[in-house]
Amino acid sequence: MFTIHSLRSKVTRADAMERFAGGGIAGLLRRMRAGPLCSVADVYVPYRLYRVEVRNGKRSQTSWFALEAVRGLLDLYQFDRLPDAAELVAVETRNRPDPALEDAAALQLLQDKLRRIIFQLGFFRVRNLEFRPTLVSSDLHIPYWVGFYGRGQAARLRVLDAVRQQFEGGKARALLENWLVGS
Repeated sequence: MFTIHSLRSKVTRADAMERFAGGGIAGLLRRMRAGPLCSVADVYVPYRLYRVEVRNGKRSQTSWFALEAVRGLLDLYQFDRLPDAAELVAVETRNRPDPALEDAAALQLLQDKLRRIIFQLGFFRVRNLEFRPTLVSSDLHIPYWVGFYGRGQAARLRVLDAVRQQFEGGKARALLENWLVGS
């Protein structure tokens, strides 16, 4: 068992089960394709939290960003301020992938993702763009709920971000599938 620090989940187990079970036509189609909901588990994905000063021309802005620390594939988390004690919980769990992203690779990915975000806001507004990231914590985890569906030997999963309260796509599913099968 590991004791980790996680953002507080906004989705309870009961809420997650209800969301995974899903009603209506979409839920019926999912059950026909993937099988019935068999189980739900909480998983905590490690992130690195950075304080980043972004300089764009004469303007400077400081924000906090969290980068997923397993492979760096998931979307960044952005905070207006450093998460405080009321937003964090200590959790004892085995359900967490090990961080595998090296420091230099993490910094490069963070800067690439930030550059992409800023360019999407308007390429012509960019002047002498500069990032000054500072690692604040490597012990931040984001809670996810994983729903397992299937019949017989076949299994499928769906991933629900327990903070943003939305279903994740293929990147999160692939990350957790790879962790579960041990590759």
